[in-house]
Amino acid sequence: MHRVAVLAVPAVKPFDLSMPSTLLGAARSGGHPSYEVTVCTATPGTVGASGGIDVVIRHGLEAVAAADTVIVPSTASRHGAEPAALDALREAAAAGKRVASICSGAFVLAQAGLLDGRVATTHWALAEEMQRAFPSVRVDADRLFAEDGPVITGAGSAAGIDLCLHLISSDYGAAVANAAARAAVVTPVRHGGQAQFVQTPLPARTDSPLDAARLWALQHLDQPISLHQLAGQAKVSVRTLTRRFTDETGVTPFQWLLQQRLLRARELLETTDLTVDQVAGRSGLGSGESLRQHLSRQIGMTPAAYRAAFHRPSVKTGQRPPGPVPT
Repeated sequence: MHRVAVLAVPAVKPFDLSMPSTLLGAARSGGHPSYEVTVCTATPGTVGASGGIDVVIRHGLEAVAAADTVIVPSTASRHGAEPAALDALREAAAAGKRVASICSGAFVLAQAGLLDGRVATTHWALAEEMQRAFPSVRVDADRLFAEDGPVITGAGSAAGIDLCLHLISSDYGAAVANAAARAAVVTPVRHGGQAQFVQTPLPARTDSPLDAARLWALQHLDQPISLHQLAGQAKVSVRTLTRRFTDETGVTPFQWLLQQRLLRARELLETTDLTVDQVAGRSGLGSGESLRQHLSRQIGMTPAAYRAAFHRPSVKTGQRPPGPVPT
């Protein structure tokens, strides 16, 4: 059981405060709960929140001392966090605990000195303010989340979902993270290097012809996929496909395909006994050497090391587990 403390710093944002409990609570490893999440604050009781909402938090900073991971959700206290909370964060970091933040929660980590000399991110609209206030922090506003050693900072509220899924993936593997995403009905794992926003964000409902092309691609990841094929599925020109794909997803078609192939490969490594070459073939990465190079570049692990860490047989050898849903 991995213990997580969610440290609320008034005035906390309710959506971000509840996010870790929702996403981490959806994670199950081997059929058992994987996280014990405790919401805490410096002074237990009624805590002010944004939007005219008050929340009641029963646990104090002892939860931070007992946790393996500490998450600070967004707060209006970007420059005036409680000294006791800052001290608790410093002690947690000194003890080697993993510390993370969502949105403006990064300002709290910066106030505690935990981001000095590190790459960090926050909501793009707050990036310049953060850089001015904390010049020793290397602020990168063009990413969903930034991981620098044991400290992870997330961008806006929705990127907190990506951060939580990344934590699950790091702790229990891609299959568990994708299962948690499906349970919470959210987009599967996106990589931290993806841009915070795209030029033309998708509406809640879309009739984009690229949806059909992406779904087709997910069903044919074990085969070579060209831009001409994707354009044909979307019934647009290659030029239009490339432009609209980047506008809608924030990445190029080839970058998106590589992300999906690596997710498929990780799930196959976790849930089957296929050889590395077979995993590479079924995920469309060609050879075992290609898979090794891409996986090492993405997460710093070889396929063998990844399988040793996350292998949990759940399907028969040779049977393809459910792939990620289309984005």
